[in-house]
Amino acid sequence: MDLKNKIALVTGGASGLGQATVEAFVRKEAKVVILDINEDKANEIINNLGNDNVMFISTDIMKEEPVVDAINSIKDNFGGLHIAVNCAGTGYPGRILGKEAPHPLDAFKFIINLNLVGTFNVMRIAADLMDKNDPDEKGEKGVIINTASIAGIEGQIGQSAYSASKAGVIGLTLTAARDLARHALRVCTIAPGIFDTPLMQLAPDKVREPLLESTQFPHRFGKPEEFADLAVHIVENSYLNGETIRLDSGMRMKPR
Repeated sequence: MDLKNKIALVTGGASGLGQATVEAFVRKEAKVVILDINEDKANEIINNLGNDNVMFISTDIMKEEPVVDAINSIKDNFGGLHIAVNCAGTGYPGRILGKEAPHPLDAFKFIINLNLVGTFNVMRIAADLMDKNDPDEKGEKGVIINTASIAGIEGQIGQSAYSASKAGVIGLTLTAARDLARHALRVCTIAPGIFDTPLMQLAPDKVREPLLESTQFPHRFGKPEEFADLAVHIVENSYLNGETIRLDSGMRMKPR
């Protein structure tokens, strides 16, 4: 699918991987809607881009009504939707049995709700609007890109909630691609390794350095622009479907 003049939404588009994706899509002349809760940062990005084809909608992706309202607003403002990229998410460090008590159940539920349920919520409602598109010259109506993590495959100690949520996103990928095939919609997932995002920048050196040691080539943290480049490629390569693509320089996470 050609990005030019297409309508895209990016959850978590006000920072990190989502911000880089917004910027990359704008360079490809797409119209982009940022779904996030950080209005100040989203507006700063929009002002820096200086582009009338970017808008922000404050959205809690964990709830049905705000996402329905956001998708309806996209339809009203742009007439439709072709691409959805789910980047919103976070982590929670904690062992199943901590020093003081078992892992907080509310924290586990929150991570699952944001990273997994939120992704599914946006995917299903966005797909409903995409299904109303006329197929393009390649016969497709839309593309959905979700964000997992290599932690969903080989999570470390203290990543139970995060790893479970991202494993769920990986598990959704092929099923969603099969569900949506008859609607001419593609679904792929990107599973990043360690990226130089605001979340990773907050981590102490004792956390960052062992992770960096496990990278192969290039031996460094990933750049958000590299995630965005892959998102662009997935949209433009119509034969990519049902795949979870690792983007990690060949690293394999160690147990600790």
